[in-house]
Amino acid sequence: MSAIKMYINGQWVKSQSMKTYMDYSPVNDANYAEIYDADRNDMQQAIDAAHKAFPAWAALSPEERADYLLKVADALEKNGDEISKHLIEEIGSWVGKSKADLTTSIAFWRAGAKIPFMVEDEILTSPIGKKSMVKRSPLGVVSVITPWNVPLNLSSRTTSGILAVGNTVVLKPSEESPITGGIVLAKAFEDAGVPPGVFNVVTCSRKHVAEVGDEMVSNPLIKAISFIGSTTIGRQIATKAGSLFKKTSMELGGKDALIVMDDADISKAVTAAAFGAFFHAGQICIGTKRIYVDQKIATEFTNRFVAKTKALGIGDVRDFAKPIGPLINPAALEKIKQQLNDAIDKGASVLAGGKHEGLYFEPTILTNVTKEMDTYGNETFGPIVAIYPYTTIAEALQEINAVDYGLSGAVMAGSDEKAMKVAMQMESGMCHVNDGTIYGEPLAPFGGMKNSGMGRYGGKASVDSFTQQRWITVEQGTRHYPPMFNE
Repeated sequence: MSAIKMYINGQWVKSQSMKTYMDYSPVNDANYAEIYDADRNDMQQAIDAAHKAFPAWAALSPEERADYLLKVADALEKNGDEISKHLIEEIGSWVGKSKADLTTSIAFWRAGAKIPFMVEDEILTSPIGKKSMVKRSPLGVVSVITPWNVPLNLSSRTTSGILAVGNTVVLKPSEESPITGGIVLAKAFEDAGVPPGVFNVVTCSRKHVAEVGDEMVSNPLIKAISFIGSTTIGRQIATKAGSLFKKTSMELGGKDALIVMDDADISKAVTAAAFGAFFHAGQICIGTKRIYVDQKIATEFTNRFVAKTKALGIGDVRDFAKPIGPLINPAALEKIKQQLNDAIDKGASVLAGGKHEGLYFEPTILTNVTKEMDTYGNETFGPIVAIYPYTTIAEALQEINAVDYGLSGAVMAGSDEKAMKVAMQMESGMCHVNDGTIYGEPLAPFGGMKNSGMGRYGGKASVDSFTQQRWITVEQGTRHYPPMFNE
């Protein structure tokens, strides 16, 4: 199989250096594909193409841009079986997750076709009778950097809204998911007949991430940056972009909490906790990492949750009965092991799991986790969750909000009203009542607060994030200048 090319200016191209790298499959523990390895020069080429394509794309009517986005959705749907296979093989998605990733990605493009019609002008009242308007216009070329864990979904979530409002895009998918994070999407754009340069995909290895990423921020033709990934890298990008007065939208790490109140439906709470903590082997930014349970039901909840966790199938992700697949690579495994061993060494107890075979790490439940442990306040990107019994809801909220992250949250209670009061006090960009932490809708504002990022994606939120306001006035003969200035 020949190396997979990048998509720049509507053409499939090799890297200018002709260098390639190997895309690793955690499922097969082997190389999956050979990918062209870009450097700064390739990214410059893509940015130039996007810049040249911008005026014509921005000038299209909302109907015309919407029609293209719908054609992208149709192309993804047509190639669905092949895409699902790539999601399983390239990043170790469980077969159920691969289908969900594909379905939601298609939904983002179809919902994105509504966003061009959400770009609304505003008429202001002028104190002197001018015709005063606020108009929104696209920014220009937007850099999009996406992670590997839900690659097609996250590339679609961000890019659909950015393109819908008239911007053009250069996308760099993760080096761990170049095919599912970018190449399959580029193929859909080609099939949809989207004009050249509107959407560009540049792939690179970890060796070239720094220089390619720097070009995506510092190039003067780039007007905004969308980044989904770690808080550490996000902070570096935001700092540099800020110094250049460029707009950023960041979805970063999470340490998401599920609260189970004393009158919650325990069966429903166990289900939400298991899915939230262990879906995609816990490699989800909005996954449940902390469970706060009222001490009056803590024993029953914990016993049932442990039993459910031990029953989850681990292994071949092509088997629907085995939802727990591999960690993405050996480095991820080592980080999870370090966090677990640190917690155990400092007094945490393991109620379930804690072992691994290769990259397959057992779903793990901890108790007695304290602030001195690395896993208490830092993101854990794997199948480890901690249970914290609480005496009062005020005590639970204080601990939850003390952590620097604030992406998603969830509250389980006997009544929606009771849960809502608690949800409104959680410091998170999103919160779900009587549901788990993992949830999203195509047109809802998706994003976090604190160290979990800034900016939002979806619907009107994408309009706010990826357009700029301009104030335009039309003089109606009502403004008077001082007499000495009159001709």
